[in-house]
Amino acid sequence: MSPQATPPSPWQPPRSPSSASFCSPCFLLFPPPGRGSRLVMVQQQVLYRALVSTKWLAESVRARKLGPGLRVLDVSWYPPLQRNARQEYQERHIPGASFFDIEECRDQASPYEMMLPSEASFASYVGRLGISNNTHVVVYDGDDLGSFYGPRAWWMFRVFGHRTVSVLNGGFRNWLQEGHPVTSEPTNPEPAVFKARLDNSLLKTYEQMMENLESKRFQMVDSRSRGRYLGTEPEPDSKDLEPGHIPGSLNMPFTEFLTAEGFEKSPEEIRAMFKEKKVDLSKPLIATCRKGVTACHIALAAYLCGKPDVAVYDGSWSEWFRRAPPKLRVSQWKGGKA
Repeated sequence: MSPQATPPSPWQPPRSPSSASFCSPCFLLFPPPGRGSRLVMVQQQVLYRALVSTKWLAESVRARKLGPGLRVLDVSWYPPLQRNARQEYQERHIPGASFFDIEECRDQASPYEMMLPSEASFASYVGRLGISNNTHVVVYDGDDLGSFYGPRAWWMFRVFGHRTVSVLNGGFRNWLQEGHPVTSEPTNPEPAVFKARLDNSLLKTYEQMMENLESKRFQMVDSRSRGRYLGTEPEPDSKDLEPGHIPGSLNMPFTEFLTAEGFEKSPEEIRAMFKEKKVDLSKPLIATCRKGVTACHIALAAYLCGKPDVAVYDGSWSEWFRRAPPKLRVSQWKGGKA
């Protein structure tokens, strides 16, 4: 394995809850330095490190490790009237990072928001960013929360069969706060070949969600704010989408998985949060939200607790509201008044 392709080693215990990458002893830990590159499998589960620290990435940038084996992506997206993600990337970004435009890398023909692109489209797009199936991908965004679209990009890579992907814990917010370098220089990676294979186990469709209302095989968790879930506050930036939720879904706002400083909470805290909501991590789970973005925070949080198989309802409430019969839309909304 070349130095560029060397994955971050999570062998040493994290120094703080915010830098934790694993929380279950029954899953893979990369071997400690000096003991070879053999992967250790326990209980037939292999989990790649979901989070990398700003310190680790800064050291990788300083050591010039970015290249075919390690690519960094700015996956920021903001409402058009608030911020311009591409312009902000052009003004300053992590050295060596490329811009991943989630508006381009989606199903352009779908009437719903942010739906996944085809395998071929995703493969072509990330291949142009210099990413192959042997690349460790680190994603980050510049949201003030510390993380917003990062987990969506992390999940996109995973749903297309790429496991060596990590989220920068703390995001660009903490990268800047800690004084790490930035640049406005464009990144021009050499194109690579990426082969995508959709993992249907991590994805749910409208039809499967309808079936689940009958079978109740999967637990459902909605990651939107409490008011949007209940229907007591409007969906932002939407004139025709009323708030509410899918019958039987529980509410866990994604912001509660983040600390005030913008880091992921510790696995112990996350596990306690799931337990408080009576979500059983030993059973199947579907995450949903408005458009399949913050639902990926649920998938990431469960992954940090050793559960890598959370499925995301890609269409989420945006699709459900427009397709499901009114009786299957739970809401306190009253024609613009809660």
